[in-house]
Amino acid sequence: MPETQPSDDTPETAAQRRARRAQFLRDLMEARELRDRVQPRRARAARMRQQMRMRTFRW
Repeated sequence: MPETQPSDDTPETAAQRRARRAQFLRDLMEARELRDRVQPRRARAARMRQQMRMRTFRW
């Protein structure tokens, strides 16, 4: 996957920034899913910690 950097003389448009951010978030979710498949015990512990945080969170 080639990394394209905007040149200094042309500013990045909002659409380009959104597309780049969307690609980053897709890659991040894919990496998390892969990690969860490879380390199920750690993934389960992380889910339990997240659930505990949500239970103790005060609105």
